[in-house]
Amino acid sequence: MSVSTEPDEQAEHDRGHVAYNLAGIVALVLLLAVGLAYAIDQQGRASRLTLPALDDGNPVVQTIAGRDLSIPASWFRFGEAIKPGFASQVDLALRLDVGPGAQPVEVDATILPRSGARASAALLDAVYLHQFADETASGIPGLVGKPLMASEGYAGETVWYDPLSPAPFVAKCSAAPDRARKDRCLRTLHLPSGLAVVLSFDAEALPAWKQFDEELARWLGQIGAL
Repeated sequence: MSVSTEPDEQAEHDRGHVAYNLAGIVALVLLLAVGLAYAIDQQGRASRLTLPALDDGNPVVQTIAGRDLSIPASWFRFGEAIKPGFASQVDLALRLDVGPGAQPVEVDATILPRSGARASAALLDAVYLHQFADETASGIPGLVGKPLMASEGYAGETVWYDPLSPAPFVAKCSAAPDRARKDRCLRTLHLPSGLAVVLSFDAEALPAWKQFDEELARWLGQIGAL
C-alpha cells in the first residue's frame, strides 16, 4: 500500500509561505524602525541647529547662588537642563555680534557661583606669569601672546592678554589635538552680581576681543546675570 505525500508537501509549502511572509513583515518593520529613528535623529539635529538670539522668548527661571536668571529656552546647551528651579550652574550657548562684516562668535558659557571659579585676570599674575615660556606669540592686535612652558604640562597652550588694562582681557587658548578642529580658548569672568561665567570659544575670534565684553554684557544683562 502506497502513502501519498501530497498533504505533507502541501503543509511544508504552506509553512514555507508563512515563514517567507513573516520574514517580509519583519524586514518591513525593521525598515520602518530605521526610518523612524533617522527621522527622530534629523529632527533632533534640526532643533539643535536653532541658533540663540537676544530677542528669544519662552524664558525659564533658574536660581543660582540666590539670583534668579530668566533664560530663553533656546539658549540652553543641554536639553535636560531646561527646567525651572535651583541649579548649581547653567550651561548656555551664545552668539556674540562683534561688529559689521564679522561672523558672530559662538560662545559656550557656564554660569556658576563666584566661589566656583577663579577669574582669568587674577590667574594672569598669580599663575600664568610664572609659567610663561621665553618666546612671544603675535598676530592679535592689542594682545600679547605668551606660550606656557611645556615642561609644566602646558604644551600647546598660550595665554593672550591685554597688557595695558588694569582689568585685562585674558584668555588661555589650547591647540586642537586634531588639526581638523579649531583651537579653543577659555576665559573666566567674575560678574558684579556675585556670579561667575566660564567662556569657551574658537581662537579665531580673538581679533574681536575689544568688542567681546560689550556684546557679552548685552546677553548676560538680558537674563539678569550682571
